[in-house]
Amino acid sequence: MNDEHDADREPTEAFEPVSQWAPPAPGADRLPDAPAPAAVAPVAPEPTAVLPSDQLTAPMAPSLMPPAPPVPPQPADLTVRRPSAEGAGVAKRLSLVVLVALVVGLGGGFLGALGYDKVAGDDTSGSGYADGGLSDVDLEQSAPLAAPGSVAAVAKAVLPSTVQILAEYNGEAAGATGSGWVMDADGHIVTNNHVVAEAAKDNGPIVVIDHDRNRYDAEVVGRSPVYDLAILYVEKHDKLTPAKLGYSRKLQVGEPVVAIGSPLSLADTVTSGIVSYLHRPVTTGATASESSYIDAVQTDAAINPGNSGGPLVNQKGEVIGVNSAIATAGGGSVDKEAGNIGVGFAIPVEQVRVTADQILKSGKAQYPVIGAKVKTGGIPTGDGAVLDEILPDSPAKAAGLRKGDLITHVNGSRVADGISLIVAIRTFQPGQSIEFTIERGSEQRKVKVTLDGEDG
Repeated sequence: MNDEHDADREPTEAFEPVSQWAPPAPGADRLPDAPAPAAVAPVAPEPTAVLPSDQLTAPMAPSLMPPAPPVPPQPADLTVRRPSAEGAGVAKRLSLVVLVALVVGLGGGFLGALGYDKVAGDDTSGSGYADGGLSDVDLEQSAPLAAPGSVAAVAKAVLPSTVQILAEYNGEAAGATGSGWVMDADGHIVTNNHVVAEAAKDNGPIVVIDHDRNRYDAEVVGRSPVYDLAILYVEKHDKLTPAKLGYSRKLQVGEPVVAIGSPLSLADTVTSGIVSYLHRPVTTGATASESSYIDAVQTDAAINPGNSGGPLVNQKGEVIGVNSAIATAGGGSVDKEAGNIGVGFAIPVEQVRVTADQILKSGKAQYPVIGAKVKTGGIPTGDGAVLDEILPDSPAKAAGLRKGDLITHVNGSRVADGISLIVAIRTFQPGQSIEFTIERGSEQRKVKVTLDGEDG
């Protein structure tokens, strides 16, 4: 990212070995030579013990490892988790982070109603709302940097727009910490739903801390468990600096990006990497009611617990995603949580635009449904998504879809499995029509479905 090599800081010439002893001064008496050591009888070397592999407490170099017995190939263990809440201290654990395999077995993924725990009332005349949604708030119009800059330049430009969030959890005022960023000049903050969900349910305190360590009381305008997004409002927001919203659809794989947030409660932490993949279907959550489905931007920029809700930005300092999930090798648990392994996921900023617009207008967000259940879990085949149940009086029923239909494409884009079908559908909006390519027996056909909507 335009970082230049500094030859003064990175010497490449090897140092000449320096003697430990200085030569004697001119004219100094020479020390007598040490007597020769007495002869010692040779001792046979002790045989080297080879420990069985189950007694090794640390990994050995590959060349020294005893040959391992052949094992049948195993499916990759890739666990996706929300890097959400770290306790007020770096060493403090918090079990808000929940785990689920990338290919989950939830007993059938719902394309219908996930529960919505309404936070805001029907009255949207209070502070924090905007009748016209995003069109009624003061969004930043110019990118912080006119041209792509270095990591240092991006950090300097975006850090003033990044905040740390402290939220009540389990009755503790600052039991959960996360990250967020200033969306506009009207005091709206974007973060992940799972950072503030417990505080929102209990009407607990939420505090926003800006780059200059100023603290602000915040309230929840609305949140979407389905998209794992929440919009907060700070009344006294004159000192807050809004970020510039970019477009993730302009990204290319390999493009440099920067992640900013408060991992492990370490505020204003900057990490960098590249875009590793685009449109990665990812789901997090232990149950159907907690599940979020993300059409994710994948990055190798370091993301850890506490980064959740923070911005992922491009080289011009524009927000192109919300850091939300990480993958860990070998599973793990909420008690023994692993950190970054270079596989992180961000919600595209286009979804932020849609969800924030809905929340500002009504305090609620909507997501599209077709009124069917799809099979998830099991051994992935990549052939498509199998419909497991068609609900009565649903868009799926009206379109003529049947149980057992294999959906292979949505609007011409390939669908590999049930999770990718759910993610693909949720990139559209209620009321839109989409086209499925399905296989029914030996027959292939195209079916148009008009999406219904649910709150969530």
